[in-house]
Amino acid sequence: MKENNAKKMSLISLILMIFTSVFGFTNIPRSFYLMGYGAIPWYIISAVLFFIPYAFMMAEYGAAFKDEKGGIFSWMKRSVGLKYAFIGTFMWYASYVVWMVNISSSIWIVISTAVFGEDLTSRLHLFGLNSTQTLGLLGVCLITLITFTATKGLEKITKVTSIGGLAVTLLNLVLLFGSLLVLALNGGEFAQPIVANSFTASPNPAYGTPMMVASFMVFSIFAFGGIEAVGGLVDKTQNAEKTFPKGVTIAAIIIAVGYALGIFLFGIFTNWSAILSDPSVHMGNVAYVMMQNLGYQVGIALNLSEPVAISVGLWMSRYMGISMVLALVGAFFALCYSPLKQLIEGTPDEMWPEKVKVIKGGMPVNAMWYQCGIVAVFIVMISFGGEGASAFFSKLILMTNVAMTIPYLFLAVAFPFFKGKTEIDKPFEIYKTHRGAKIATFFIVASVGFANISTIIAPAVGGDLPSTLWMIGGPVFFTIIALAIYNRYEKVMEAKKKVKMA
Repeated sequence: MKENNAKKMSLISLILMIFTSVFGFTNIPRSFYLMGYGAIPWYIISAVLFFIPYAFMMAEYGAAFKDEKGGIFSWMKRSVGLKYAFIGTFMWYASYVVWMVNISSSIWIVISTAVFGEDLTSRLHLFGLNSTQTLGLLGVCLITLITFTATKGLEKITKVTSIGGLAVTLLNLVLLFGSLLVLALNGGEFAQPIVANSFTASPNPAYGTPMMVASFMVFSIFAFGGIEAVGGLVDKTQNAEKTFPKGVTIAAIIIAVGYALGIFLFGIFTNWSAILSDPSVHMGNVAYVMMQNLGYQVGIALNLSEPVAISVGLWMSRYMGISMVLALVGAFFALCYSPLKQLIEGTPDEMWPEKVKVIKGGMPVNAMWYQCGIVAVFIVMISFGGEGASAFFSKLILMTNVAMTIPYLFLAVAFPFFKGKTEIDKPFEIYKTHRGAKIATFFIVASVGFANISTIIAPAVGGDLPSTLWMIGGPVFFTIIALAIYNRYEKVMEAKKKVKMA
């Protein structure tokens, strides 16, 4: 017993594992851009109402189904039923399709920053197209190239992710020491002053209404994404009954404080009106703009000449660009086949036509090309919608945030059913009573539902109906596809049943 325990994770190891799985650097500058210091209370609310109770749910699921191979599909199937599980799993897969739509176009900002030190995508005009349409065209080319490469089974290329991940992690230290240096050299003065309503109001005019402020919650919930991985850590933790809840709670506090501290640090050297009110700044490039500004402000605080300070800023944003390119390219190669493969192999064989199930070199090659076509159509429809870069990237990121949080609802709603199934062995339980499980489910569904509804409705209230329609249209489209696949499965099974009876 002592040997096994020695191989398991300690409290510190568990906290570090959760932190690295969840904490995302780019969430901080985007939050500051949207809400300024007003983003901080939303991170605290999301940690309490969503992250902690949801992480405990994933832990219970993971412990109960540690021998199941189907992942969340098996969890929901055993808890609720096949149809519910398939639709929930398909929506989980669809969230990665929307992520690919987003990254296919936005990665060009990252590449531009890595090469030139700044976002020059607004100057791109191929074949007489405007910059947004050009980015859409480049996005289609990228998803085609990555799909072609990945179908050849070049999985080793994903190793660049670990290098990029380390470089992005170091950005946190660059932000910490750089901003503290600026603060010390500027006599403790913040570029973005902290006033009475700093934590309740946003300096961003677009977030001036209560509805828009409330819609920010989807960003703070999305920033806690990645906790599904927590489900598989219970049986790898020392004294899980005591260590795990303590580790999750401490990790949640550290992550929430980390985001809050990061937002404060950006306020040290970034004045919202002076830097972020520029029309060329948008959700897609704001992180690079702010890191470039950090380098520039460090140079000015050190009394370097203007040209040298500008050069420091360009190298700062270039470093971030290179880090993100490495991380995103590796993630893209992995995510263009991994969720799809898990969906096909984790669900019943009869769900899929023979062409979809073709596996070559470990890759679902035909399915990957169908996926590529869907991503390309979405990119073209959004990029040729006649809007500027700011609206384009805002729409992509909002769609991604909404899509990525919908699977949380499916897993949370299934949890009381899971707790009610006495035939399922539950070796690890935090929610000791069925009532406790229902209360936790209520808070998660209420917080995620409120965040998504606010996010979806807010653009329409502000006169931007297309953004609302896109955020509704994506989930509706994938739900229709999921129902069509399931109906086909039912017909196949019915036909098999009749053959057996004949």
